[in-house]
This record gives sequence, structure tokens and C-alpha cells, in this order.
Amino acid sequence: MVPWCRATLLSPLSLGLAPPLSTSFRQLPPRFKFWCTGFNISNVNNVKNLMLCVRRGLEAKNSQYGYYYRGNRVAVDVSAISMDGPPPGYRPNVGVCLVNSNNQVFVASRLDVPGAWQMPQGGVDERETPRDAAIRELREETGVSSAEILAEVPHWLTYDFPPAVKEKIDRLWGGDWKGQAQKWFLLKFTGGEDEINLAGDGTEAAEFSDWTWMPPEQVIEQAVDFKRPVYEQVFRFFGPHLGAQL
Repeated sequence: MVPWCRATLLSPLSLGLAPPLSTSFRQLPPRFKFWCTGFNISNVNNVKNLMLCVRRGLEAKNSQYGYYYRGNRVAVDVSAISMDGPPPGYRPNVGVCLVNSNNQVFVASRLDVPGAWQMPQGGVDERETPRDAAIRELREETGVSSAEILAEVPHWLTYDFPPAVKEKIDRLWGGDWKGQAQKWFLLKFTGGEDEINLAGDGTEAAEFSDWTWMPPEQVIEQAVDFKRPVYEQVFRFFGPHLGAQL
């Protein structure tokens, strides 16, 4: 059985359809792993909970994802599950590249660092998937909930804290972090701009003083130096979705 871990994630972006129900277990490709337990198909409908369901002896059902069930057995396409964790010494974090209908990118100016513009980001909570963390952080920092995930960078991107930033962060977080390891998500904004509220959803203190839309190359130019290499990697990966050559 694939071990349960905080970073477990099912991504529909990289999956095809599951095998037809007429397929026997012996005919499944090697990437499928098997569980035998007492499943209750009707209990859970949300595929994001699949791994938790397997762990608890339940089952989620959605033929668009890479898993297959028959009777009381289920097989999961483990190539669709991101099991990698962040490098040691780096705080698990997510970044959100939110784009509008013109493929401009949402950025906001930090309250604590005047002139520093960045895309939304934030830490991953215990037992939270990076995907769920990205949606939560976007809502907490910008008030935006009208967005759909288009793509994700499949691996962690890291940046190191400069000494002055590290000293401040270590005091604030009570740890000893080299920097942050980030999973990045590309989201399309589907709401109206009146939804954007830098007070967020009220659950966390505001982090930003102003916001705007920028083309990707300008976002990179406006980023603080130590985050710029990550931003360059993010836009190289998401470039095909944005029609950008970076």
C-alpha cells in the first residue's frame, strides 16, 4: 500500500480515464496498486478524499480519475499520486499564479516590504494537500474563491532566505528554516474584480496594501531578488498555458 503522507495529492491534470469496469484486475497496467478491504461506494463522492477513504476503508467513485474498483476491491494509479515531500530544512509552501481572461497575472504589494510585489503564497497546514492549501491561501489573502485550477508544477521549487529575512522568519515561525519549498498552481479567475478583497476572508491578518494585474515578464521584474529564480521557473512551466515565451 502506498503510505499516507501530508503531501499525498490526486491530480486530474495528468490522468486519463480509468479502465472500463469490464477490465479484470489482472489486465490492469503495472502502475495500478491494489487494496482489498470492505468498501462502501455510496459513502464518499469527493475524489480528493480518495487516499483518506482507502485508509479508512471507504471508497470514492469518479471514472475521470486513475482508479478502478470492482466488488470490494480497488486499484489506484499511483503514478497520479504525488508522494514526494519537500527537501529537508525547507518549509512546505504553495504558490498561486492567478490569471484573468487576458492572461495577466494577479500580484499584490506587501504591507511589510514596500515596493515588493508578489503572487499569493502560504504554508501548507498539517494533513493538508498542497492543492487544498493553494485554494485556502488564495481565499485568505485575496478573498477570491471564484477560480479553477488549470495546471500545477509537479515538483517542489525552493528558494533560500537571505540572512536578514531568515532571522525575522525564525523568530516569527519559531523554527530554523533554510527557505521555502513551494508547489505552484495556475488558476484561472472566473469571478468579478469586486470579489478581490485584500482583507481576505477575515481569518488571517491582511498581508497586502495594493493589487494589480501584470504580464508574466513584469511579475518577474517586480519580484524580490531571492524569489525571482522561482518565478522564472514557474512561468517557464506555465508559459504554454499563457502564450508566454519566457
